[in-house]
Amino acid sequence: QVQLVESGGGLVQPGGPLRLSCAASGFTFSTYWMYWVRQAPGKGLEWVSSITPDGGGTYYLDSVKGRFTISRDNAKNTLYLQMNSLKSEDTAVYYCAKDQVVAVQSDEYDYWGQGTQVTVSS
Repeated sequence: QVQLVESGGGLVQPGGPLRLSCAASGFTFSTYWMYWVRQAPGKGLEWVSSITPDGGGTYYLDSVKGRFTISRDNAKNTLYLQMNSLKSEDTAVYYCAKDQVVAVQSDEYDYWGQGTQVTVSS
């Protein structure tokens, strides 16, 4: 069965870095668009970043452009989110998600992980 397991969250000071990982299994990872989404306290899900199946195309929420970098290692079935210059408004539970359609960007997710908490605070 499909599994997505995030890790790497934690407490970090403003301006600090953090790297999230998402280990994928149960599907052909290299053929799907993948996403990072987040949910801040009391708010709805917010798309953060997307990456094409081959990793050659990446897309970002305007507020994280230049600070976050999405990447993937298809040999390791792992998705990453490098987060730099973190701000308090980045505090959220971060989820990786899989597109429901193979090879294309439908922006509809059929599986996501349990999430990892990122807290940015001094």
